[in-house]
Amino acid sequence: MATERMSRVDTSWLRMDSDVNLMVIVGVWMLEPKVSLDAVRRRCAERLARYGRFHQKVVVDALGASWVDDDAFDIAHHVQAVKLERRRGQSRRAALQALCGRLAATPFDAERPLWQFLLVEDYEGGSALVARIHHCIADGMALISVMLGLTDDDKGRARRRKRTAQAQAHDAQARRGPADGAADWLRKGSKIVQDVAALALLSDDSPTRLKGKGSGKKVVAWTDPLPLDAVKVVGKALGCTINDVLLSCAAGAIGSWLRDQGDDPQGQEIRAMVPVDLRASEDAGTLGNRFGLAPLVLPIGIANPLDRLYAVRRRMADMKGSYQPLLAFGILTLTGLFVKPMQDAVLGMFVKKATAVMTNVPGPREPLKLCGSTLRRIVFWVPATGDIGVHLSILSYAGGVQMALMTDEALCARPGEIIERFEPEFRRLRPVAMALAGPGRKS
Repeated sequence: MATERMSRVDTSWLRMDSDVNLMVIVGVWMLEPKVSLDAVRRRCAERLARYGRFHQKVVVDALGASWVDDDAFDIAHHVQAVKLERRRGQSRRAALQALCGRLAATPFDAERPLWQFLLVEDYEGGSALVARIHHCIADGMALISVMLGLTDDDKGRARRRKRTAQAQAHDAQARRGPADGAADWLRKGSKIVQDVAALALLSDDSPTRLKGKGSGKKVVAWTDPLPLDAVKVVGKALGCTINDVLLSCAAGAIGSWLRDQGDDPQGQEIRAMVPVDLRASEDAGTLGNRFGLAPLVLPIGIANPLDRLYAVRRRMADMKGSYQPLLAFGILTLTGLFVKPMQDAVLGMFVKKATAVMTNVPGPREPLKLCGSTLRRIVFWVPATGDIGVHLSILSYAGGVQMALMTDEALCARPGEIIERFEPEFRRLRPVAMALAGPGRKS
């Protein structure tokens, strides 16, 4: 039986499971037309075999944990069919959202590899495939590669990914030039000292109703996609990036919801912890966790959409060049050496500084296929540590971009009431952008 020690940072993620948050990454693929269970099982058995982690269980000991081959591995246990449980009058989308919430709060069987795919064979004229994978196996960026590797065009896309990674590595080397000089290292050292101090001295978040002790019950919702080209036009006209526009709309949606709950968010800001990929280009597609976390401040108290957009742009600019993601990765690695109570204490100091965890991922531009069916929509959520009860994701795919939200039921029982404000916040920016672009100008 093959055995391999789990890395310290992956051990940290393994031990972060709590009664409020399980370290489970949840994703949904919506497919059209229907796809069969047998076809999905065959594809998973074939493509996931290249990753040993999907055939290994976790064995915990006094010094940490190990990956151990599961001699009783059965693909039928890990890829199953499931029927949606629908209440009277409940839509199929609402039933699928309820299923995702339950799965995010359901522990894995510790005697088996820590992943599972559940296929809803009949969903909105097609099928829906719900994936859940423990964070100790890999981070979100690595799992995107894993999931895309299941699609029909995996070989051609793998070649394109390799060429892109090689080009990026070549460009980075060309920009760097000869060995960095002493002055450059001095500047880097000064910046690292500043970032260490900033990370240690982060103030606590504004005390909104989205922050507090959760129940462990998860509820989810997602929007219909916005046209990505429309977002690009608005961003260009206003001198901002696509990310600036999307994050501003997310902050506006949260602030608007708080006002409708009777709260006054004016002047308030909440902090979202944003994953930053730290993999070298040659390590693209490898499993494990290789990311840091950067704190992004969302100005939820600015009601004016243009003022809020430019406030987000300033905060995004402040994040560039920061060493905080690398420092956060170092902390996660270090805590893997601690006993769990000490790890919880260290991470708890950082958890109270944030209200949400947020991911913003650019996905494939063209529609993909799985077992002959078209992948029409992708939704996902990454877990949050400690008592953080808001999980926000923004994903672009096949010409559209959409927001998905998972919340703890005790903090926000109806996350749909927040994300339904995402598109209206974007509509508020469009006339301003068109006016600034001016007649006859291409934006």
